[in-house]
Amino acid sequence: MTRQSVQRGGTVTVEMTVDRDLEVAMDDGAVLRADVFRPVSGGPWPVIMSLGPYGKSLPFSEGVFTERYRRLVDERPEVLEGSSGAHLNWETVDPEQWIPAGYAVVRVDSRGAGRSPGRMDLLSRREVADYACAIEWAGTRPWCNGRVGLAGVSYYAMNQWLVAAQRPAHLAAIVPWEGAADHYRDMTHHGGIFSNGFFTGWHPRQVLSVQHGRGRNGPTSPWVADGLGAGPETLTEDELAASRSDYLGELRNRHFDDEWYAERSADLPAIEVPLLSAANWGGLGLHSRGNFEGYVRAGSASKWLDVHTGRHEEEFYCAGGRALQRAFFDRFLLGKDNGWEDRAPVTYALRHVDGRLTPAAAAAWPVEGTRWTRWYVDAAGTLHDERRGPPAASASVRFPAGGEGATLLSEPLAAPLRLVGPAAAQLYIATSGSDGDVFCTLRAFAPDGAEVDFRGANDPHAPLSQGWLRLSHRAVDPERSTPWRPWHPHRAAEPVRPGTAYQADIELWPTCVELPAGYRLALTVGGSDFARPGAEGPFRGSGPFAHDDPEDRRATADVTLELFSGGRAPSSLLLPVVEAT
Repeated sequence: MTRQSVQRGGTVTVEMTVDRDLEVAMDDGAVLRADVFRPVSGGPWPVIMSLGPYGKSLPFSEGVFTERYRRLVDERPEVLEGSSGAHLNWETVDPEQWIPAGYAVVRVDSRGAGRSPGRMDLLSRREVADYACAIEWAGTRPWCNGRVGLAGVSYYAMNQWLVAAQRPAHLAAIVPWEGAADHYRDMTHHGGIFSNGFFTGWHPRQVLSVQHGRGRNGPTSPWVADGLGAGPETLTEDELAASRSDYLGELRNRHFDDEWYAERSADLPAIEVPLLSAANWGGLGLHSRGNFEGYVRAGSASKWLDVHTGRHEEEFYCAGGRALQRAFFDRFLLGKDNGWEDRAPVTYALRHVDGRLTPAAAAAWPVEGTRWTRWYVDAAGTLHDERRGPPAASASVRFPAGGEGATLLSEPLAAPLRLVGPAAAQLYIATSGSDGDVFCTLRAFAPDGAEVDFRGANDPHAPLSQGWLRLSHRAVDPERSTPWRPWHPHRAAEPVRPGTAYQADIELWPTCVELPAGYRLALTVGGSDFARPGAEGPFRGSGPFAHDDPEDRRATADVTLELFSGGRAPSSLLLPVVEAT
């Protein structure tokens, strides 16, 4: 135990007690390691906790996250308001900013990661049980008031959905910030297509690099006595491999939504605690779907959805995000009567084509009063709204799966158009092969023909929305589907015959924009990841979430697709139109 006075610019900002590497006993006899930050006097206090594989003993400002830290604090210096940054850890709360408000902060390394020994098995039933044990450990400490809240970004949000469904007794509230809830649909297999681009980079770089047992070959830490952020022992690569599950191998070899994915997907209706789900409009390909589905399907009587935009972790650390988290936790962990319940259930940032954001609120999701408007595809190259009805004449367009696809462009808008919510495409598609992958991208264009794009969570030039579907995965569960969100079971492959047109119901992830009169909408339908003409590098339109695994795309990468419209194949797009207020 150490008592620390943290200084910034020669001024003491925070006094706190810091305990490193405390032992937390699990129900199977294993021991995880935790760091605890708490005020030096008073108490008991509520706890804000995180548990995950990124290394609790590694400063955000060092190692693999150094560049992101520097960019964040340079562009948004408010991140360090009231803090030296000396105890800041990747995607978790800053104790210097929470201890003065009357909270304790607990960080736990998940089993097999960082300073916690054991077999690493990401988001598994065992890891979730460990989290529940850690919550009960913290909730029963003499310095805790019996209330534990969970906060964190990405992985630290994903496992909140999972553990909240287990209902540990001392869990009082959760803030899953940009975190997937469905391991198959939200992140690893979009429409049944393996999203390998992200996982093949993330897993070795951010997870395996801090596996417990890296020891002298792993990252160093200024926060532990031996300086070894991934544990005191140094194992061989073979020993390390034997001490973890083959996460990437499972993703590659499990093509359908089976029991392995179900174990890592949250039982959302079982969640009862108050929750604040924080989504990002720009989170295409990872997380955003989970925050919307999590909000809608969670069983909590007290739940809120807030939708921001910007870089992945940025808003979590910045003043507006911290104020939102603070108000929520003050109500449900400290019990303050701060008017939180007067807040609208849904709040969001309305995006404009000039980069402006204006605050908006709603009573439900999808937004009440949404006018679900069907736009019809003409394969000759146009997209038009329902007033004209489907094209009378049949048409089709062919394109190679590896090309730019077909872009269907609307006429200039006669009046401003506000879109807020999920969308869905119903397309009639044929393939020249035994299967085909369909990639849909919703886009917007200015009157001068320039494309309008937005700052995404991981892509600086994100389109309005995207959706994906493998034709052999086209089966739809009518009981779980809505007109604006088709639900595919992804349990087995249906036969696909070359040259036969199939109805493909494609979910497009939620979007938000107000387009002025004179702008145009476009739908690009392709057979591979969307790429703007002339774009180069990792952000060619699909961000880092490429779908180009050779084995997964073996039957779909080199085919020719044909899109049909009109007649008996009325391909269309359902859009969420919301009246301006």
